[in-house]
Amino acid sequence: MKMLGVTVPVRAQVSDAYSAHADREEILRWLGGFTRPPGMTYVVHREAAAAAALRDAIIGRLGWKVAVAEDGQRVAL
Repeated sequence: MKMLGVTVPVRAQVSDAYSAHADREEILRWLGGFTRPPGMTYVVHREAAAAAALRDAIIGRLGWKVAVAEDGQRVAL
């Protein structure tokens, strides 16, 4: 992994295990506990319709700035 221009070894097991049954209400509850919203929130989901629905729910309920992450997209932190 590259972080701040430096290659850093990943000392973790990485698996491709995604749940198709994420609990939207639990995610919204967790996000609602933030004392202030992040500058930008990115939704990552394999299914475009599910990602768009979660984005819309976050915007509708919390009024946050949200986007669905694009494949291969890079974001400066």
